[in-house]
Amino acid sequence: MIPIASGDGFIGWHALNDTVMGGRSQGNCRIASTGLEFEGTLVEEGGGFISCRSPLFSPPLDLSSCEGLELELLGAGRRFKLAVACADGLAGITNLIPGGLRWVIEFATEPEGPSLLRIPFADLRASVRAKPVGLPLNFDPSRITRLQLLHSRFADDGGLNAGFRAGPIYLQLRAVRGYP
Repeated sequence: MIPIASGDGFIGWHALNDTVMGGRSQGNCRIASTGLEFEGTLVEEGGGFISCRSPLFSPPLDLSSCEGLELELLGAGRRFKLAVACADGLAGITNLIPGGLRWVIEFATEPEGPSLLRIPFADLRASVRAKPVGLPLNFDPSRITRLQLLHSRFADDGGLNAGFRAGPIYLQLRAVRGYP
């Protein structure tokens, strides 16, 4: 296992909500001894997402020895998306895409108690602003620059998230690790 963040080691993680695109959802992150706690209120109209994301990893995380990411969290049965940003190796050209290219996957959490999820890198899909990208792109686990967890009204395929619920939300991210 390669530890990325756990317990009170989520320094620099912060909220990014739909207010960046005119929405009205509110959410805040705080670090506790048990991990990153995210609380907020989701408003569907005008955006419909809240998220917590890591700081930029500089240098990028090299998880090329890993098969994927392991997440330990409390999610109260909601469906979330994991979004992974990578340095593209193409002179930063994907950074010119509004909203940026992200590698995403949607996942469910247990309704009660903690969820321990393993997300293989091979299952991540290229996406820009909740829309799948139909280009033949390859994920590079040696150049990870940011991680983000979202609860959005949009699923990873661009359709609606069947598990989306507006209103109050609480998420506790206990640990993020690369697994072999």
